[in-house]
Amino acid sequence: MSVSEAEAEVIAPTPSRLRRALGLLLSAIALSASIWWASRQEAPPLPHGPGDLALIALAVALYLGYTAGRGWRWHTIMRWAGIRHQRSDAYGLTVVGYMANTVLPARGGEVLRIVLMGERSSARRRELLGTVITERTLDAMALAVLFAALTLLGMAGSRLGKGPGLVALGAVLLGLAALMAYLRLRRTGRLERFASFARPVARTSRLLLTRTGLVLGAFTGAVWACEALVFWLVAHVVGLEVTLAEAAFIVVLASLSALIPAAPGYVGTFDAAVLFGLGSLGIAGGPAVGCLLLYRGVIFVPVTLAGLALAIGRYGGLGRLRRLRFSAAR
Repeated sequence: MSVSEAEAEVIAPTPSRLRRALGLLLSAIALSASIWWASRQEAPPLPHGPGDLALIALAVALYLGYTAGRGWRWHTIMRWAGIRHQRSDAYGLTVVGYMANTVLPARGGEVLRIVLMGERSSARRRELLGTVITERTLDAMALAVLFAALTLLGMAGSRLGKGPGLVALGAVLLGLAALMAYLRLRRTGRLERFASFARPVARTSRLLLTRTGLVLGAFTGAVWACEALVFWLVAHVVGLEVTLAEAAFIVVLASLSALIPAAPGYVGTFDAAVLFGLGSLGIAGGPAVGCLLLYRGVIFVPVTLAGLALAIGRYGGLGRLRRLRFSAAR
């Protein structure tokens, strides 16, 4: 299936050389600073004993479990949008997308799963892009609400007061209000030129204002709560006494760091965010380094291996995936 030039630009605008260079530079600076800081700390504690290994296995199982849950969420969004597809592809391509996000710049995994699902479904790629944008909007809203709750309740130990929490909550409400206003204007026949261009992408966003959207929003919040639980388990393996609220605070910071242009795997920016968050909780030295390394291992290594296995065994191999992404981004 070929992609028109305009459609390719909407699906996967090719990062400029400046943006790629900036991402690599930011990653290099953040990674260098993290390595320099870590090299001046004591050796990090390592997991030992069956109890620690059991906690790591539980954390990995939990992470893979709610990654599958994200596949169910994508399946539900596509079904609501009337896109015919196989449920197994929604699950499998979600894992492949996460794998590709760790090895490709500019969130290349999102491009790959749109292209591959386009071959295996009834939808145009712009329509699939709309489902992915809806997913990311649900994640952003859940993170904003979580951040607001942690800040307003003082559970994350924020030194900035309640202002950031109010701003995050206001952004969520403003976004929903803007969506409602847009839909109302469309009912009166306005914004036709914009709508004709954005309709394949924006149509799925109406899901956010339905009962299904409310269910998916609650489910997304539960997913991020599970992510906090994963970090909490990892922290306890290395002997850190953090609360679930503090673990959620670290997860929010690490997730926000993914918005910063960076090298594949969010190298440097992710590490700096986790170390900064731990430092704000009074945790530094070897325990902080050990927690970061183990957390990275838990949330990146298993899903990357699973994605590689699916890419090779089900979706044509890594060479084909590279060619598909290149053709979609030209």
